[in-house]
Amino acid sequence: MKTFYIYTNQTKDGKGEVTQYIQDYLNLKGCLCSSKVDDKVEGMIVLGGDGTMLRAAREYVSYHIPMIGVNLGTLGYLAEVDKEDIESALDSLIANQYDIEPRMMLSGIPVISGVSSNPQTALNDIVINRKGALHVINFNIYVNGRMLSTYSADGMIISTPTGSTAYNLSAGGPIVEPRARLIMMTPVCSHTLVNNRTIILAEDDVIDIEIGRYKPGEKQEVDASFDGRCPVNLNEGDKIRIIRSDKVTKIIKLSEGSFLDTLHKKMRVF
Repeated sequence: MKTFYIYTNQTKDGKGEVTQYIQDYLNLKGCLCSSKVDDKVEGMIVLGGDGTMLRAAREYVSYHIPMIGVNLGTLGYLAEVDKEDIESALDSLIANQYDIEPRMMLSGIPVISGVSSNPQTALNDIVINRKGALHVINFNIYVNGRMLSTYSADGMIISTPTGSTAYNLSAGGPIVEPRARLIMMTPVCSHTLVNNRTIILAEDDVIDIEIGRYKPGEKQEVDASFDGRCPVNLNEGDKIRIIRSDKVTKIIKLSEGSFLDTLHKKMRVF
C-alpha cells in the first residue's frame, strides 16, 4: 500500500497529534495521505476505537477500501493496533504484509405503513428497542416468509458474527468467530422462558420482524437502529426486513491470532 486515507475520531485525538504523527511517518516512507476518499486510496487508517470503525465502515462501504483500526480508547475487538505499535503496523502495510478479512454486513429495510424505505447497512447489528415509556414489545418473527414465533421482550438484536461481541454478548448471546457467515437473533430481556435464547440463522435467510399489538387503545412505538445510529421509528403493524447485505467491510489483519488474543485479554476465558 502506498496511498492512505486517515479517518480520525476528533474526540479521541483532539489535538490531532496521532493523526499528524502517522501522516508524517507515511510521508517519510514515500507514501501519500489523501485528503479525500477516492479510487486511488488503497487503505484506510481509522483512529479511535470500535465505534469509530463502525462509523467509517458504514460511511465508506461503497468504496470497498480495506481498513485498519488504531485503538485510542479502551480495548476493543475491531481496532487491532495499539498506539505503541503504530510504526510496525505502518511498515507492514507499506510492505504489503497483511491479510484482508471480508466481514459480512446486514441490510435492514423498514416497511412503514406498507411502504418500504431506503435500506440501511450495519456491520455489527440492527437493534429494535422500545421508545418512550417502559413496556414490553411484542414481536412477530417471520423467517423466509414463514411464521417462526411471537416474542415478548424489551428489544431484539439481529447481529453479524462481527457484532457477536457487542450488544449481543451483553444480552447473553454467543461469541462467534468474526469470519463466520451466519445471522444471530437475540431477544433482550425476554418475558417468556421459552423464547429467551439466541437463534442462529443461515446467512441467506430473510428475517421479517413485525411490531405486534401492545394493548388495545395503546400505541406501540419502537426504534430500529443500525450500529447504534440512524434510528427509524416503527409503530404497530410496521416491520423491518433484514437480509445479508451485498456489501462487505474489508478489515486488514496483521496477526492471525488477533481475535483470540483480544478475546483472551478482554474476557479472560482461557
